[in-house]
Amino acid sequence: MVMEVKCLAKPETQNPKLETQIIMKTRRTFIKSIAAITAGSIIFPFEMCSFPGSKKLLIGLQLYSVRDLIKDDLYGTLKKLAQIGYNSVEAAGYSNGKFYGLKPKEFKRMVNDLGMILPSFHAGFEFDNAQKVIDDTCESEIKYLVLPWLPVEKRKSIDSYKKLAEDFNKIGELCKKSGVQFAYHNHDFEFVNIEGIIPYDVLLKETDEELVKMQLDLYWIIKAGFDPITYFKKYPGRFELWHVKDMEDSEERFFTEVGNGIIDFKELFKYKELSGMKYFFVEQDVCRKPPLESVSISYRNLSKMLNE
Repeated sequence: MVMEVKCLAKPETQNPKLETQIIMKTRRTFIKSIAAITAGSIIFPFEMCSFPGSKKLLIGLQLYSVRDLIKDDLYGTLKKLAQIGYNSVEAAGYSNGKFYGLKPKEFKRMVNDLGMILPSFHAGFEFDNAQKVIDDTCESEIKYLVLPWLPVEKRKSIDSYKKLAEDFNKIGELCKKSGVQFAYHNHDFEFVNIEGIIPYDVLLKETDEELVKMQLDLYWIIKAGFDPITYFKKYPGRFELWHVKDMEDSEERFFTEVGNGIIDFKELFKYKELSGMKYFFVEQDVCRKPPLESVSISYRNLSKMLNE
């Protein structure tokens, strides 16, 4: 989802001999570094992101990418996504106990009937109304309940983030009791230095690693000036969900189709096992091209990249 915050964060100091850098360039700057893989690291096959009982590659799409099309034609849009090749989707249209106006089981059935799975969804909620959202998650048999955004008033200080971490643990405990996994999705404001501390580190350190997983948005963390691989190494196993979106080679560093930008996804996917990633979803918050054309390009590029 789009946010308008200007990020003031500075990249972490890293040792280039140990840390793999993400290759990025802008019109003014060309940053080039050599991927240095720590001795003994292993590149694993892509079996973790496949259909249960098969090795068919799962490539997911966050439905926020086609939100306007869904408003006009939910079934038709989902059908077109399946025809493109997507076999996994993440919902973002939850409201008043329904997904895009349908009861949880009805929406899940629609997705499944088109040959796709629905492992996760985004919903805005707080601890006070979490149980209702969790119950709807259980009804639809979705694995992950993802909180996608924090209002400004809840992220003004490090103490605010510590309070959020407490709430995340409580929500995570409720989810665990119901057989659901809670996760949090970042933007770039979590990486803006407050009182000498990076708030995203607070959320990772102050939450129970079993109760709270992270959905790492690769675009936003990189735009904030931080290296995802550094976080994979520092907090292994915490990032069970990824958002895969690319960045234009421009001063604006706007969203673009996966494979058409400057983020080195081939390098990042080498660390999927270390990160704990189970599912990933293409997402493009805003498309300069027609949305279906953009997500088609992302699918083709990503499918080719991961099968090379």
